[in-house]
Amino acid sequence: MKVVITGVVSFLVFILHSSLFAQLPATNTSADIYLQLQKLNVLGSVLYIAAHPDDENNALLPYLAKEKQYRTGYLSLTRGDGGQNLLGSEQGVELGMIRTQELLAARRIDGAEQFFSRAYEFGFSKNSAEALRTWDKEKILSDVVWVIRQFQPDVIITRFPTDARAGHGHHSASAILANEAFKAAADPAKFPEQFNYGVKPWQAKRILWNTFNFGNANTTSEDQLKIDIGGFNPLLGKSYGEIGGEARSMHKSQGEGRPRRKGQVLEYFTTTGGDTPHTSLMDHIAIDWKRLPGGEKVQQMINTVIDHFNIQQPVLSVPALVKIYEAIEALPAGNWRNKKLQEVQDIIEACAGLSVEAITQQPFAVQGGNLAISFAVNDRSDLHPILTHIVLQSSTSARQQELMAVKQHDKVFWLPAQLDTTVQYVLDNNKNVSLNYSFTLSDREPVSQPYWLQYPKTEGMFDVRDQLLIGKAENDPAFTAIFSIQIAGKQFAVKRPIQYKYTDPAKGELYQPLAILPGIELNYMSDNFISLNNSPAKAEIHIKSNIADTATYRVQQQFSANWSSDQKAFDYSVKQSRDAYVSGSFNPLSKENNVKEEIGVTARKGNLLYDSYTKTIAYDHIPTITYFPRAKANLVKLDIQIIGKRIGYIAGAGDMIPQALTQMGYEVVLLTDKDITAANLQAFDAIVTGVRAYNMYDYLTAKYEVLIHYVQNGGNLIVQYNRNNQTTSGRAKIGPYAFTINSGSRVTEENATVHFLLPDHPALNYPNKITVRDFEGWVQERSTYQAEQADSHYEALLGMNDTGEKESNGSLLIAKYGKGNFVYASLVFFRQLPAGVPGAYRLMANLIALPKNN
Repeated sequence: MKVVITGVVSFLVFILHSSLFAQLPATNTSADIYLQLQKLNVLGSVLYIAAHPDDENNALLPYLAKEKQYRTGYLSLTRGDGGQNLLGSEQGVELGMIRTQELLAARRIDGAEQFFSRAYEFGFSKNSAEALRTWDKEKILSDVVWVIRQFQPDVIITRFPTDARAGHGHHSASAILANEAFKAAADPAKFPEQFNYGVKPWQAKRILWNTFNFGNANTTSEDQLKIDIGGFNPLLGKSYGEIGGEARSMHKSQGEGRPRRKGQVLEYFTTTGGDTPHTSLMDHIAIDWKRLPGGEKVQQMINTVIDHFNIQQPVLSVPALVKIYEAIEALPAGNWRNKKLQEVQDIIEACAGLSVEAITQQPFAVQGGNLAISFAVNDRSDLHPILTHIVLQSSTSARQQELMAVKQHDKVFWLPAQLDTTVQYVLDNNKNVSLNYSFTLSDREPVSQPYWLQYPKTEGMFDVRDQLLIGKAENDPAFTAIFSIQIAGKQFAVKRPIQYKYTDPAKGELYQPLAILPGIELNYMSDNFISLNNSPAKAEIHIKSNIADTATYRVQQQFSANWSSDQKAFDYSVKQSRDAYVSGSFNPLSKENNVKEEIGVTARKGNLLYDSYTKTIAYDHIPTITYFPRAKANLVKLDIQIIGKRIGYIAGAGDMIPQALTQMGYEVVLLTDKDITAANLQAFDAIVTGVRAYNMYDYLTAKYEVLIHYVQNGGNLIVQYNRNNQTTSGRAKIGPYAFTINSGSRVTEENATVHFLLPDHPALNYPNKITVRDFEGWVQERSTYQAEQADSHYEALLGMNDTGEKESNGSLLIAKYGKGNFVYASLVFFRQLPAGVPGAYRLMANLIALPKNN
C-alpha cells in the first residue's frame, strides 16, 4: 500500500550494513567509496557464530569485512539478557536490548552484519546440556539454519569448541548448534517449512573453529590455519586491531573497553566440518563474479570504473555505475544479485552526493494522534536527478491497508500543486528542496514494541511467531519513505526511515528512531507491593492518556482470590484527567505467609484494550530504546521482623536494592565518598555496599580503615559480591580478614539445594527463622563470584552446588570483628529483591540485624 506525498530528504548515506537507527548518519569520503567499489568485485561470505554479545572476535570481523571485503555476519544466539550491567539498573530483557544496540554500534564500526536467534540468556550455564534443554534445542537449531539459508555463507566460523574448553554452557552449545546447522541447512528434510518463505537448502563449504589463547587456555597450534589479521589499511588510516578495539569498546555495559591494537595479530583456525583450508579461509571457493552465470562481464565493468575512479570527482563514475547496475539487474535472481544491486545503488547515491532525508521533530507519535514529517532532498552534483514521487509505507499490513483505502477514495497526497505522479521534479546542484506532510495515525497502529517482546517469553526462549522476523537484530522502522529518483536515466527507489531529528545544545544534531506510543498507558508505581505482617499492601496505578480525548475507559485489575482490593475495577475519564494516579489497598485473605503473586491491570474502551506503559532507556553510545512493558507488579505477603532502622547504602552497578530496603521499612541513605567518615557512619545500624562496588570505586579501599573501624565499634558491614579482589587501580581492601573472590565459583541453578552449615547462627534465626522454604522461588541463580581461601575467622553459613559439582560454602561468609560483624554475600540479592522473593527479604533483614558482640 502506498500514499504518494510531498516529499524530500537530506541524505543519511547509510552505506552498506550501517544501522538505520544510528544517532548520527554515516558519511562517505572518496576513500570510503573506493573501498566499496573494490568490495563490489568480492562475492565471498563468512558467518561467525557464538552465544552472546561481546563473544565475537572484534579484530577478525573488520579484517574479514574491510580487508578481505567478504560479506561478513555475526550470529549471536542470545541478546545478553542474563549478563550484568555496569551502566545502570537494567536487567533481563532491558539489558538484552542495550546489548543488542551495543552490538549494532560495533557492527557500524567493523562493517559486519548482525543476527540473533530466539534464545534468551537465562544466566550463566555450566554445561551445554542445560543450555540446549532450557533453550529448546530444536527451535534454536532451526533459527541457526534459517539464518544460514538466508545469508548463504561460504564459510562458517565458531568462536568456541563444543566441549568444556568453551568455559560456559552457552558457549559450547553455540558451537554444537553451529556444527549441526552446517549440515542441517543443506538437508531438504530439515525444517522444510522454511522453504515456504523463499529460502532453499544451503551447504557452506566448511565450518571452522577460531581457536584462542586467553586466560589459562591455549587451544591454538602451529598445524592450524594461521592468518595475520593485524594489517594496516591506508584508506581507513587504521589497522584492523585498532578498528577491533573501537568496536569492542562499544560493549560498555559489560566494561569491555579495549585498546586499539597495532602490530601483528595472529588468528588460528581448525576445521570441524567440510573441506580443510590450507592457505586461506576461501580455499577452493570462487569469490568473484565467475560464480554467477554472465558475471564476468560485470567484473570487467567494475574494474574499468575502479581504474578510472577520480577521487576528487566521484560523480564522474555515476554513468558507468548505472550501466553496472543494469547489467547486474539482468542476471538471474539470487542472493548475490540482490546484494550487489543494493551495493551499487548505495555507491551511486554516494558518488552523486545525494542527500535524502525523512524526519520529524516529534520524538514519538501516538496511536490515533498526528505525525508531521519533513522531506528534504539535496543533490550536490551536476547530474540533475529527477524526483518523481514519494511513497510512505508502514511496517505493518494494517497501515498499508489503511493507506490503500485512502487511495481508493481518491485522497492521495501528491507533490504540492502537482497532481500527476509522472511530473518530473529536476534537482538543481546543491539546492535544498524540503516539503512537509502530516497525517493521523490509526488508533490501532502497532506500538514500537521490539518484535521479540511482543509475546511473553519462556525461561529460555523468546516467542516469535513471524518466521520472517527471526534472525533480525531489531524492528523495521515504523514508517519508511521511498523516494523515486531518476539518476542518469535510471529510476531508483531510495528508502529512508522516518526519524526524530533534533539539536542538542551540547552534542549538536542527532537522530533517533521514531517510536509509536499507545493511546493509553497504565503502570504500577512499584514492581512490588508488600503486605508486611498481614497489613494491607498499598498500591498505586498511574494512568496516562497520550492524546486529547473525551472517552471513558474501564480499568480492571487482575489478581487471585488470595487478595481483595478496594480498586478492583473503576472508570477513568480522559476528559477529567490526562494524567491520573489511583491509590488502593490489597488486603491479604490467605493464611499462607511469605508468598508472592503477579497482578495486572488493563483499560478497555469497546474493542480497544491497553495493558502497557512506555519505558525508555537512554545512553550516549546507542540510540534511545523505547519499549512497552506490560502493566504488572508483584503482591508479596511477607512475615518479617526488622531490627535497626537506618541503613547507609553505597550503590554498586545496576542496583535496585535501596528501593526494596525502603519497602521493608528501613530508612535508606545513599552514601558517597565524602559521606564515609567515622562521625557519619555512627548514625547507621548497618552499611551495605552494592554489587561490584569495590571494583568500581577506589575510594572504598581508601576508606578501609574508616569502614573497619565502624565494624569494630559495633556496626554491621554487608558487602555484596564483587568480581574479584581488585579495584580499578590495584588490590581492594574489603574485609577485616583475608579471603579470595573466585570469578568462576558460582551456583547457577536457582533451585539448587541449600544446606545450613551453621543452623544455629543468628543470621539464620534472628529476628526471622530462616528455613529452606526461604530459598524457594529464586530467579536465575543462587550465588556468583563466591569467596574462597577464607581466613579461619570467617564462618560459612550455607552450602550449595550445581548438579554434579562439589558443594561450595563461599556464598555467605560472616566474621565477628570487635563489637560488629562483617558479611560477604555473593548470594544474588540484587536479582531476588527486585523480583519480590520473600525469603531474600527475610535473610537480608537478618544480616542487617546481626547482634553486637561483647
